[in-house]
Amino acid sequence: MKSIITILCALVLTAQVACAADKKDKAEKNEIHWMSFEEAEAKMKEHPKKVLVDVYTAWCGWCKVMDKETYTNDSVIQYVNEHYYAVKFDAEQKTPITFQGRKWEFSTQNRANELAIQIMQGKMSYPTTILMDEGFTNGQPIPGYQKVFQMEPILKYFGGNFHKSKPYQEWMHEFKPAWK
Repeated sequence: MKSIITILCALVLTAQVACAADKKDKAEKNEIHWMSFEEAEAKMKEHPKKVLVDVYTAWCGWCKVMDKETYTNDSVIQYVNEHYYAVKFDAEQKTPITFQGRKWEFSTQNRANELAIQIMQGKMSYPTTILMDEGFTNGQPIPGYQKVFQMEPILKYFGGNFHKSKPYQEWMHEFKPAWK
């Protein structure tokens, strides 16, 4: 009798562990794979991709809303993970960043990291989404909170390389939204 109970307990425990692991795998797949600039730079050497940078601050309310509403949308997650290296960047981080052979420090005068100032072209507004080509070139800062319906054409225009051949407004006349 004791051996039957022991076996049943072992089976139940194994099933619970398997379910928990499955839920964890699903949760990990259903998130944007955020990384640092250093990580994106290393991955870029192996497999070039476009880069999406989410520039935020700890105190920014709209940054938190965008994290909760836009960056949790399944279509946004799938598209970003497939077409971009996603960098989450606190513009006010005080830890230096080593990126593209340079050390980027916190500027007390500007109350932001020098890299944030550079990629935002000095226009410090939060949140700002920055899209870059492979190799971290042609950065396009898009300031402000972006809802899913606003983010879809932006990501697809840049991710599909349409920015290299057509002005955005012209391309938007042909664009058919698909995300909800």
